[in-house]
Amino acid sequence: MVKIVNFKEMLSARTQEVRQVVEAYMPSVDGYQKTVLEAMDYSVRAGGKRLRPMLMEETYRLFGGKGKEIEPFMAAIEMIHTSSLIHDDLPCMDNDTLRRGLPTAWVKFGYDMAVLAGDGLLIYAMETAAKALSLTDRPDRVARCMGLLAEKTGIFGMIGGQTVDVELAGKPIPEEKLDFIYRLKTGALLEASMMIGAILGGAEEEQLKLVEKMALLVGMAFQIQDDILDLTSSDEVLGKPVLSDEKNHKTTYVSLHGMTKAKQDVEIMSEEAVACLQELPGTNEFLEELIRMLVNRKR
Repeated sequence: MVKIVNFKEMLSARTQEVRQVVEAYMPSVDGYQKTVLEAMDYSVRAGGKRLRPMLMEETYRLFGGKGKEIEPFMAAIEMIHTSSLIHDDLPCMDNDTLRRGLPTAWVKFGYDMAVLAGDGLLIYAMETAAKALSLTDRPDRVARCMGLLAEKTGIFGMIGGQTVDVELAGKPIPEEKLDFIYRLKTGALLEASMMIGAILGGAEEEQLKLVEKMALLVGMAFQIQDDILDLTSSDEVLGKPVLSDEKNHKTTYVSLHGMTKAKQDVEIMSEEAVACLQELPGTNEFLEELIRMLVNRKR
């Protein structure tokens, strides 16, 4: 692969493009329920890397996808991700007051509205994904992706991982349960992102399995890097409080295996993910650079 010289510029441009797609699908902030809509809008527009919709679109492009059918799913996955952050920050969960350098939703709008905003984004995401049905000539693929999106979000995905994480908060977590939490809480939405892109792009079943494996590796490496940054970064760089895991007495990959092994395993998983990508048809140098960036990021 020829390394992309201006990757940072490309990333900035793609992030802006993805942001516009996501925000175009946000509901208007008006009506009697304006407060919850404002909380939803504030949380989605607060910033962020837009990684999940970007990975989705780049995987779609990898398989030759060129239509607009991907866009409702790009917005939907970011809404779901944002809903999980709103709920994660609540006093009953991580009790964080800063997210992306801004006050968290519960701090700005109150506990009650933050709960409703998270719920609102979660269900509005499915309403948004359904809009892809009018933008495709393959409604069967869209329907499959809607089912996948729900599965990877729900009790057998992100929410299932969060459940075990909450139950074991402040307690020692055995390695197999920590692996379960990481695979579901962080990995599931990344898997959904890349698998939806692949399905809508026309991937064959064996290729889809490889995409799922690649996404799982990216998700695991991403979460381990998050653990590393929680100990080595700062509030200013990270845009959220550091030492949050330590404050909440959370078992992490670093606390189980040590910093040296954690950094080594991030690198190994990153290379394995790239190897999976290189087995797939087509080329997408930007996607390869994006994967490497995600798991070696500083914030």
